[in-house]
Amino acid sequence: MRRGDRILWGVATSAFQIEGSLDADGRGKSIWDDFPSDAGETGAIACDHYRRWRGDVDLIAELGANAYRFSIAWPRLLPEGGGRVERRGVDHYSRLIDALLERGIAPVVTLFHWDLPATLDWRERDTAYRFAEYAQLCFDAYSDRVDWWLTINEPWIVGLLGFLHGLHAPGIKGDVRAEVTVFHHLLLAHGLATETYRGDGDIGIALNLCPHYAASDDPADVEATHASDEYVNRWFLDPLYGRGYPEGMRARYEEIVGELDFIEDGDLRTIAAPTGYLGINYYAPRVMQAVPGDAPWPWRVIVPGEWPTTAGFTGGIVSTEAGTPIFPRGLTDLLVRAHRDYGARVMVTENGAVYPEPLHDRRRIEFLRDHVDAVRDAVGQGVDVLGYCHWSLMDNFEWKLGYAQRFGLVHVDYDTQERTIKDSGRYYKELIAG
Repeated sequence: MRRGDRILWGVATSAFQIEGSLDADGRGKSIWDDFPSDAGETGAIACDHYRRWRGDVDLIAELGANAYRFSIAWPRLLPEGGGRVERRGVDHYSRLIDALLERGIAPVVTLFHWDLPATLDWRERDTAYRFAEYAQLCFDAYSDRVDWWLTINEPWIVGLLGFLHGLHAPGIKGDVRAEVTVFHHLLLAHGLATETYRGDGDIGIALNLCPHYAASDDPADVEATHASDEYVNRWFLDPLYGRGYPEGMRARYEEIVGELDFIEDGDLRTIAAPTGYLGINYYAPRVMQAVPGDAPWPWRVIVPGEWPTTAGFTGGIVSTEAGTPIFPRGLTDLLVRAHRDYGARVMVTENGAVYPEPLHDRRRIEFLRDHVDAVRDAVGQGVDVLGYCHWSLMDNFEWKLGYAQRFGLVHVDYDTQERTIKDSGRYYKELIAG
């Protein structure tokens, strides 16, 4: 934990992406259990972490990390989403937390990282109240040992990919009203849980924020950039910090779906319940170009031909193996903005890249170096950065993309489940020690 001058240097995972053992110890079904990747893969085995967690804790310690961000699987604790408590699930995470603390590793606990119990639906307001009950169960069980909590992971992605693009569970496509309803209920769930928290630690939320830049000086591109920023960033940041939903984006939604009547009196006050810090997941910038008449939003994301990087301008932007543009300065810009515009204490809760090399992953080392330098730049500008958690500890199940994309500092042989620390993991250990 960060107390005094100690900063968190961590690694991150999520339950469904690594645990497997979907039928073990009374776990209930989640919406992802029967939602395979494009290649037909599932999380049934994943990294077999539910059975191999002791060895994985040893790996985290070997990397020199002093923090581990992980998520609790809601269906393991409440198999029906609410009501009956499965003590075997509760005890599993208790043992994990104890093992981390024994090695001087601070648990950073995410309550919801997408594996919603199959009995529930984020389009329903009641799910937010079921989440608050689940959160209270976790607080009661673990708050004596956990100082860092995150309520919801990436609400924008949950709504966007689950209800507009249909790429994530539950696989609904083209439903703009469902998307914005889900956004609201996720934020409401965060607020309800935050209101109930009575521990001595800090509670926050993990947002996947994207720095926005106009593709040109054309006023239409500048306006599209502002509008997309309201959609991706401010739709979540503004209500969390007591400003309500941005009027421009609210008007765009209402033009398509009518009155947002699912927003009830008092909801915005609940959403703005004071939090201790803001988790920021950063992967890529959004360079915006206006596309009048495009649906549902009149803009698109482009990749510029030249881009200012820490090494100066490059002809053709450098990208990860997944095609994600690499722009470390964007992380600095995000952190500075969160501090300047919202007064937030921040933690980088995810930052990572896809590279296929099994062990000698030089490009990931460069990625790590440049992004940690970007965090240092933000600290130099006065940002209160609590920590940095690299995504991810090990290669894992990447949702709709299955097992093809590898983010890990640790290589996983999915046939044998053997773990091997990559060069990047050894570099990260040296970086932390330095």
